[in-house]
Amino acid sequence: MRAALFSLALAAALQSVAADYRLETVAENLTWPWCIAFLPDGNMLVTERDGDLHVIREGILDPRPVAGVPPAYVRSQGGLFDVLPHPRFEENRLLYLSLAHGTPDANATRVVRGRFDGAALADVETVFTVEPTKDTPVHYGGRMLFLPDGTLLLTTGDGFVYRESSQRLDSLLGKVLRLNDDGAVPDDNPFVQDPAARDEIWTYGHRNPQGIAYAADSGTVYLHDHGAQGGDELNVIVPGSNYGWPIVTLGIDYTGARISPFREYPGTTPPVVDWTPSIAPAGLTYYHGDAFPEWRGDLFATSLVFNYVERVDLEGGEVAGRHRMFEEIGERIRDVRTGPDGSLYVLTDSEAGRLVRVAPLD
Repeated sequence: MRAALFSLALAAALQSVAADYRLETVAENLTWPWCIAFLPDGNMLVTERDGDLHVIREGILDPRPVAGVPPAYVRSQGGLFDVLPHPRFEENRLLYLSLAHGTPDANATRVVRGRFDGAALADVETVFTVEPTKDTPVHYGGRMLFLPDGTLLLTTGDGFVYRESSQRLDSLLGKVLRLNDDGAVPDDNPFVQDPAARDEIWTYGHRNPQGIAYAADSGTVYLHDHGAQGGDELNVIVPGSNYGWPIVTLGIDYTGARISPFREYPGTTPPVVDWTPSIAPAGLTYYHGDAFPEWRGDLFATSLVFNYVERVDLEGGEVAGRHRMFEEIGERIRDVRTGPDGSLYVLTDSEAGRLVRVAPLD
């Protein structure tokens, strides 16, 4: 069995914890905000799913959107997703954006980049577009992460009705891709020697991964993935691995039908946490700050369904406990990030979303 997942034992052990922090609203009236990012000068960036990128300067939201952001395909789950500064942003001023691109009949996850002068993007170019296109406005993935070697990870969804593509190595749907910063393929990707596989693929067998985080102290990449009804997963990402969707899942289809009879399957990698019932995880961060020493080395995953952030307590790389956090926010939560000040920053998911800072008590 997938007993290592904690799905039953930790469901009973999931705890609410007493508040040892304070919540501060940094910005409000954000339209379906999706992602938070931090710039070296202390300013913050927030994407809105309807296609706008905003700057928060010295704690104040600039209502004027950043100029030069290319239009996104905005429909259902489609729109503007992640924003990510280049690791050498102070030298090259490059910002990366992920977004839905295309038309109702042919759309895909795309990554673009441009040079940011504080108010606008210039020299915008397409870095990468996921293939094949699809005709569904859902399951884009869209999270990005730079690894220490300068390569870029991009998560992609399965397009919902194309779930079998997650297992196909000739398709980029339902994958984690690894790219050079210009969109080219690193020569040490796991499938570059396989003529039947796409060279960009780093891992496969994903449904709709919308959270990815890097633990610098261990070199571990963590990812969470939306299940259907049940079967949300937290995974440790190992290059070349198959995470099972849709061959292996604890979820059931929205029709009530069983997706798969298998709860484990040879050649697939089980998650370290299974969320059944689904929490609809959307954002993920590995806490590495100093403001909350007791949280250092833990993961924080947002829940769109239950309106909390779950702290996954990691001890020696193993899950030691799970705790509901920040329930008093009382809203769907889209993203969570560790700020350079050691605070956690949380985005609520609504037409009038907020950016909330979780700071230590004075």
